[in-house]
Amino acid sequence: MISPTKWTTGYCTNVHAGTDMASIRENLDRYAGAARMGAGLDSLGVGLWLPASAAKELAASVGPFKEFLAQRSLTPYTINGFPYDNFHQDVVKQTVYRPGWWEPSRRQYTEMLAEILSQLLSDDQSTGSISTLPIGWPTDCDPSKAKEASGEALRTLAKFLSKLESKTGKRIVVAIEPEPGCMLDTTEDVVDFFANELPESMHRRHIAVCHDVCHSAVMMESQAVVIDRLATEGIGIGKVQISSAVVADWQAMAEGRRREAITQLSQFAEDRYLHQTGRVNSAGKFMLSEDLPNLLAKVATDGDPVWGDHRWVVHFHMPIFIERFGHLCTSQSDILQCLTALAAPGCKADFTGHLEIETYAWSVLPESMRKRGLADDIASEVRWLRRAIVEAM
Repeated sequence: MISPTKWTTGYCTNVHAGTDMASIRENLDRYAGAARMGAGLDSLGVGLWLPASAAKELAASVGPFKEFLAQRSLTPYTINGFPYDNFHQDVVKQTVYRPGWWEPSRRQYTEMLAEILSQLLSDDQSTGSISTLPIGWPTDCDPSKAKEASGEALRTLAKFLSKLESKTGKRIVVAIEPEPGCMLDTTEDVVDFFANELPESMHRRHIAVCHDVCHSAVMMESQAVVIDRLATEGIGIGKVQISSAVVADWQAMAEGRRREAITQLSQFAEDRYLHQTGRVNSAGKFMLSEDLPNLLAKVATDGDPVWGDHRWVVHFHMPIFIERFGHLCTSQSDILQCLTALAAPGCKADFTGHLEIETYAWSVLPESMRKRGLADDIASEVRWLRRAIVEAM
């Protein structure tokens, strides 16, 4: 277990549009450097997002980009390998889950990212992490066949990563990221998949879990229970994505306040990203709605039963420094619970120590919730996380 004092923190650059290396460099110059200075840091960790087109471009010559990052005191330690293509097109929704892990292009893309990251890591960085999708979206395939094919692909990947470590001395961990509605969206799904498809120690040295705090909150899982369960099952945590969801506590609101809160929520029902919503009804039953806009359309129907719900948690990555706004709040407390669980002296989790802020939704966030600019907002999140880590220790 890595001490919290040695955890690596940074932000995920999937917040920036750009599918070629020129745009990626420009964004890092414009935002990451300013965020580093705004956070008052000598160096800032960056979780790179390299879509397939940019990864192919970079793979041909990694050295100059490594020097580019070093000159700006930006430290690459992790890559977001989840979105394969343009993450900032007008409508993303379920296309972000393609290609699935049963398709050869997904493994080939991930292997390319691993080779790039092994070259970007500095001499004193022995481990790098890459987050990836939880197999795929269930309507894109035959789930049972897709899991088997994906398991085979991930076992092949583990062998590739083992050889890469032997060659470079760098251990690259590919971390499967459970997400609401996907083929793996709960911790139990993950445990079952690893038991069936990735049972060997060699597999688990290189294939782990990316624990996204927002996703877990949407599924209404206990952060401490998730961390403990993964440790008990011998499944490593390759990365923790620090993210926060929108929460509507209907039980605590009067009827009039509920109407106002629905109006607030409508600001988050946008068309680019999928906003899965976890619900607990009056009987205590958990349900998952695929997308917030569709759910709000049901609310507009007279007598719709969602008015009897006790709580909603919406997959919309909120700025992590926000706790409450209007009649709504965020799942910020889940972040604090996660950090506390990981920092606890008795924690047995096999954790790389990689923490990545992943607030990618700034471009679709209501204008009133932004600060002076994106670099300032990122800097505020970095400062908040660093304080939260100290408090958790």
